[in-house]
Amino acid sequence: MERLASAASFDALEGAVTSLRDTFEVEHVVYHAVRSTGERWGAVTYDPGWVQTYIDENFQAIDPVVLNCFRRFTPADWKTLDWSPRAARTLLAEGIAHGIGNQGLSLPIRGPNGQFAVFTLNDRARDDEWAAFAREAFDDLLLVAHYVNERALALDGTQNAPHQMLSPRETDALTLLAAGRSRAQAAEHLRISENTLRVYIESARFKLGALNTVHAVANAMSRGLICV
Repeated sequence: MERLASAASFDALEGAVTSLRDTFEVEHVVYHAVRSTGERWGAVTYDPGWVQTYIDENFQAIDPVVLNCFRRFTPADWKTLDWSPRAARTLLAEGIAHGIGNQGLSLPIRGPNGQFAVFTLNDRARDDEWAAFAREAFDDLLLVAHYVNERALALDGTQNAPHQMLSPRETDALTLLAAGRSRAQAAEHLRISENTLRVYIESARFKLGALNTVHAVANAMSRGLICV
């Protein structure tokens, strides 16, 4: 996270992505972004030959991973996608021949002004091994994906709108969740209902520009708005 925060160029961001690959001990980590202008770029650990082939063949137009992530907000496990079309099977076969793994987990990210990105971890592993890894690392992956995207936006000169300050109740709610309390425990501690707690959490999430509660807590901590 410190290396991501200090990345002052796109080359440095790519170096941080390579470090993430080594930290998570997977075959590849990929950040693939589409600017609002339609221009594409990425920070990847794939073989350059595969990247060039992907671009030359315009595989993005038929890639089940990209198409699926563009339509949804939730992560996509590659094994759950439809690879039955001949073009998709060709893409996958060529990718495996270039060293990508048989397993993948891709997280869609949406930014300001129509920005769209996909953050992917890829590996060669058995189904049970990959499922266990995904369960254990999921929260970390979710946070890292959004921090990579935030750094990319900053380097690209695209900043999110300034965040509003949290109210005392919103601060209390996120602090308790960050400390490991469940929603029920947090509501009991604050002597409010879970529905009221949910209102505070959603309000804080909106102010922080977060896509979910975990991301809201991480944003609040990184900005010094809460302290655990």
